[in-house]
Amino acid sequence: MDVRYPETVNDVIDAGLCIGCGLCEALAPKQWKMRYTAEGKLRPDRIGPGSDKAILEACPGAIARSNAEDTPRTDLIWGGHHRMQEAWAADPDIRHRASTGGVLTALGAALLESGKADFILHCEADPDVPMRTRWCLSEDVDALMMRAGSRYGPSDTLAGLSAAVSRDQPFAIIAKPCDAGAVRERAKSDPHLERNLVALLVMVCGGASDLQKSLNVLSEFNITEDDLTLFRYRGYGNPGATQIETSSSVHTKSYTDMWADESGWRIQSRCKVCPDALGEAADIAAADIWVDGMPTDEEEATNGIITRTARGELLLQEAIAGGQVCVGSNITAREFDRFQPHQVRKKHALASRLRGMISAGSPIYRHEGLRVAELDKPDVDQEEGTKKRVLEGRFNKG
Repeated sequence: MDVRYPETVNDVIDAGLCIGCGLCEALAPKQWKMRYTAEGKLRPDRIGPGSDKAILEACPGAIARSNAEDTPRTDLIWGGHHRMQEAWAADPDIRHRASTGGVLTALGAALLESGKADFILHCEADPDVPMRTRWCLSEDVDALMMRAGSRYGPSDTLAGLSAAVSRDQPFAIIAKPCDAGAVRERAKSDPHLERNLVALLVMVCGGASDLQKSLNVLSEFNITEDDLTLFRYRGYGNPGATQIETSSSVHTKSYTDMWADESGWRIQSRCKVCPDALGEAADIAAADIWVDGMPTDEEEATNGIITRTARGELLLQEAIAGGQVCVGSNITAREFDRFQPHQVRKKHALASRLRGMISAGSPIYRHEGLRVAELDKPDVDQEEGTKKRVLEGRFNKG
């Protein structure tokens, strides 16, 4: 089969390979503006002429690579790493507020407190429209902690990348694995970013829902988005309930009720063919560690942490020594398989899904270092199902 790759940003969008990371707007703000589509997805909207070359060199819909650093350990599924271990924020407030064990927030706090980072680029609930997410720059631990917590809807964190780089100060990024891949690629051609970026921190990602998932939850309680004063997806416990508040009411939905029905997750198409949901482009990745991938009850908040680079391993060591992070038992790759079985299934299905896209005439992203061929378990149903969705125009709407 002939393999095609995106030649323009619109090729990425039209193929269903865009995840709405915001890189377009950051690199070419006179060409692209991030907007919500009718389906509730963040996508770049062209507002002016110009070349897409610099964007496509880093766009996660056009290129996906691991960090390519040699590591003391490697695994076919989980890739290169220095360690896999239980970990959690030593600060009980961070551990309670943040999603799962609060490790990413604690690591960001360690960087701020040590002076190694002047600020953190990450995302937060938009205070004006709290179901939606916006990028932000946190300059102190209080701001970082108040903004902590997973955002399951669309997020364009990298729309803030140019604002971060333009400050010419050391900073870290907390984001999705696909965002980290884009930043890693962009740094190869941006010396200011390469010089000032001190850490790439990500969560192991189950996929980004579109906004309709959250709107469907609102409809269950007969409220509208205009009514909202708070929409918190999880946290304040492990995993913590989805908390929805208006000026006159409070509603909750347990994590298992929120996510038990996979058919209603509204995961975007790029996530269904993601080659690096495990954060191999990052310095450190943090994951939920629930057996079989779902919590059975509210539990003691603990992350599984994977240090991907020497820089990430050093950061973790310093955060442990500085008292910001606590660690527990080591975790094996096969234990991670049990904690994240959906990631294992997706790894083995990825090549078949990409073949389905190719056979339907769709472009795919370039990929290197992520063992797509080695993990291939040919699956006719996955291949034909993806092909059908592409041909029927459903994949590029996802």
